[in-house]
Amino acid sequence: MSDLPELWKKLSEGYEVFKELLDPVIMDYHKVDKVEHPPCDFGPQDKLGFDPLDATGEFIVSTRVRVGRSHEGYPFPPVSTDEQRKDMENKTIAALNTLEGELKGKYYSLETMTPEENQQLIDDHFMFKNDDKMLGDAGGYNGWPKARGIFFNDNKTFLCWINEEDHLRFISMQKGGDVGEVYKRLVSAIKQLEKKLTFAYSKRHGYLTFCPTNLGTTLRASVHIKVPKLAKNEEVLNKICADNKLQPRGIHGEHTESVGGVYDISNKRRLGLTEYQAMQEMYNGIKEIIQAEKNAK
Repeated sequence: MSDLPELWKKLSEGYEVFKELLDPVIMDYHKVDKVEHPPCDFGPQDKLGFDPLDATGEFIVSTRVRVGRSHEGYPFPPVSTDEQRKDMENKTIAALNTLEGELKGKYYSLETMTPEENQQLIDDHFMFKNDDKMLGDAGGYNGWPKARGIFFNDNKTFLCWINEEDHLRFISMQKGGDVGEVYKRLVSAIKQLEKKLTFAYSKRHGYLTFCPTNLGTTLRASVHIKVPKLAKNEEVLNKICADNKLQPRGIHGEHTESVGGVYDISNKRRLGLTEYQAMQEMYNGIKEIIQAEKNAK
């Protein structure tokens, strides 16, 4: 037992050492019969088949696709030291600064920005906060705000969070329902950054992150969608989501309520399927929700 603290600091060993506890949780959440994951597959980028979901703009407010990543060779946030976080921050900034074209942007440090700048980024739904009690109790905010910050491109359609719940969160987003454009931007950024950074990966678990719900592809594709008719009959909405393996939540994040009939709806499964398959689940489910809203009285 004396070796457990050291093993726990190694990303791959952590999930294996405690697999008797974690495997049932992982299988239940991702709805798989065993913990295994296929190789990464972003799909045919030249012909994804994701036409804009809502060309008129009647239903979809915005679209967002994100993935989490962990630096290989570094521990998860609760046991990371300030020095390790700083090292990860420096490596990531150097990689982000190589991005070109529409991905080119600037890094903003949480340590050096003013309270007013920080609040504006929070109000714009860009910046993360240290207000999750469970994450705080788990040690996710240790050393706050050291070596934490956000990168975004000039159009604010590609973001990177550094040292939040995970070492890294890559986010592509924009107004409207053009899922294909949002997804392609994210894939382009990941492929460019993979040339500079090495991410922790397990053949059994896929990409490794701090939370068991966010393994495998780590991909969460979501839309903010206005469905006021279905909001009056959430049983129908919840059934469509369950049938299509989608997760509905309020627009202010997990455990929040819908506001004005607007929901944040995303794919729920991340492990046991490819990135492209996860995107397809979300896309097809949202199409069904839009049709149900049109048909509702």
